[in-house]
Amino acid sequence: MSYEIVWTYDVASARREAFERAYGADGDWARLFARGDGFLEVVLLADAAVPGRYLTIDRWRDAASFERFQAEHGDAYAALDDDLANVSGRGTRVGGFVRR
Repeated sequence: MSYEIVWTYDVASARREAFERAYGADGDWARLFARGDGFLEVVLLADAAVPGRYLTIDRWRDAASFERFQAEHGDAYAALDDDLANVSGRGTRVGGFVRR
């Protein structure tokens, strides 16, 4: 079982390369999340039919692991979110899901 947070993004063509670097498996978010115990991986999916439409999945061992990460690294999370706002535009959190 794992806890997975899903986001959707619509990214302008001029920003897609930077977005994929920052939000990919070895990107800025993955490096930040790796500071937290229980982080598993970041998955980046590009829509095959709609250019610039992406899903990200932040995978954690469980919801408690993500909550601990937020408590310990919330300031760094907010700072990175602000730093990447010009790259990602406005993301929409789809939800937090439990893999069964």
